[in-house]
Amino acid sequence: MIVPDISQNAVAVADHYDELDPIYRSVWGEHVHHGLWTTGRETPAEAVEALVDTVGDRLHLEPDDACVDIGCGYGSTARRLVATRKVRVTGFTLSAGQADYAAAHADPHVDVRLRNWLVNGLAEGSADAAWSIESSEHMVDKPGFFAEAHRVLSPGGRLVVCVWLADANAGGWQVRHLLEPICREGRLPSMGTREEYEAMAVAAGFEVTDYEDVSSRVARTWTICARRLGRALLVDRDTRRLALRARNRIFGLSMLRLILAYRTGAMHYGIFTLSKPGEGPARSGAGDQS
Repeated sequence: MIVPDISQNAVAVADHYDELDPIYRSVWGEHVHHGLWTTGRETPAEAVEALVDTVGDRLHLEPDDACVDIGCGYGSTARRLVATRKVRVTGFTLSAGQADYAAAHADPHVDVRLRNWLVNGLAEGSADAAWSIESSEHMVDKPGFFAEAHRVLSPGGRLVVCVWLADANAGGWQVRHLLEPICREGRLPSMGTREEYEAMAVAAGFEVTDYEDVSSRVARTWTICARRLGRALLVDRDTRRLALRARNRIFGLSMLRLILAYRTGAMHYGIFTLSKPGEGPARSGAGDQS
């Protein structure tokens, strides 16, 4: 597990996203996660929606499923899956700015709550499916993240986790100059490996039904973000002022580290599909990839 030299907590995560909220939306849009390219010809907007659709496929979502979006950001993933799969979603975010944006773009089938997932307050066995897209990295208690997901899901329920992962064999220079600073600058209390994530999931009671490394299909996200941020700094005074004065301004440098981390193999992007053992509703679909 990669741990930054300055400890991070939920308050720091919320501050990061609240302060940089205008930059995140202007540089990348309302989906605060990587894009997934299949043909390479997709626009960035199509690529971010492709990642959401992949999550929906792997969950085998059915109409009226009760779903949980762990780390829901602006609620965009939830709104898309409500529109395309006819599900109901409860989302959790630490960011007041993100919760306010979600409220301003409300959907009657999406309930976004400003609350820490680790103390979510949901009833045991109350959800059919759950997902976490690049939010588990921000959890101080990662075993607790999995334990809460297992508790909230009904028997037979599924969890998809899209996550930044450290390479198990990352060299010393990669840890010192790429992975540890990425954690510090991006407010990640830690970054795990594939093996560590699988061990935590199994310890919580999940079965790992699938894992796919899609690093090569998502990595261009950061090249696009860096280019857009550079352009915004040149032409937009408000972006320039925020980037220069913000407490979290160092994250701009992390974009370059992320590009190098993918290119050198120090970091990976993985998609886990997990299931809670037990009898659940029959589901059909081709979401699993073996």
